[in-house]
Amino acid sequence: MFKDIEKILFDEKTLLNAIKQLGKKISKDYKNKNLFLLSVLKGSIVFMSDLMRNISTHCIIDFMCASSYEGGFKTKGVVKITKDIDISVCGYDLLIVEDILDSGLTLSYILSFLKNKKPKSIKICTLFDKPSRRQADVEADYKCFEIPDEFIVGYGFDYKEKYRNLPFIGVLKKDVYELDVLH
Repeated sequence: MFKDIEKILFDEKTLLNAIKQLGKKISKDYKNKNLFLLSVLKGSIVFMSDLMRNISTHCIIDFMCASSYEGGFKTKGVVKITKDIDISVCGYDLLIVEDILDSGLTLSYILSFLKNKKPKSIKICTLFDKPSRRQADVEADYKCFEIPDEFIVGYGFDYKEKYRNLPFIGVLKKDVYELDVLH
């Protein structure tokens, strides 16, 4: 799988240092609040686990799964929630933990969906922001990195469910996914 990586954008140490700093900021901002971390699966699972270990205030966690990619390269534009949250967010300060804010279509849908569940507040935390691809009016309240328009894998990010277990963020070689780009 390493042969499919064109270059490494962020090594594990760089990722963990940025997440540690973000955890400190969130801890300060949510001190004495009712923090609810909501991970959007599957891509954010690694980020969420490292982030929550760097938050020093009480929090609860839950997971939901939504996608507009269906395992491919480009968003399909139709969002599907395949796993809803199990714990009520009513009255909580909800922090949505997302792996990447790309087109914003999925997150825009999730925000509308969750507002109906009456949290006290909703903010967005993302590991990566890719504003060059934004199609919806969504911005991150917390982010670690802004990245160029490249197809990344590793550290929870996948291509057709592969590469999630890489300990770094790498750019996938175009020849690995170019057939999907043409379709």
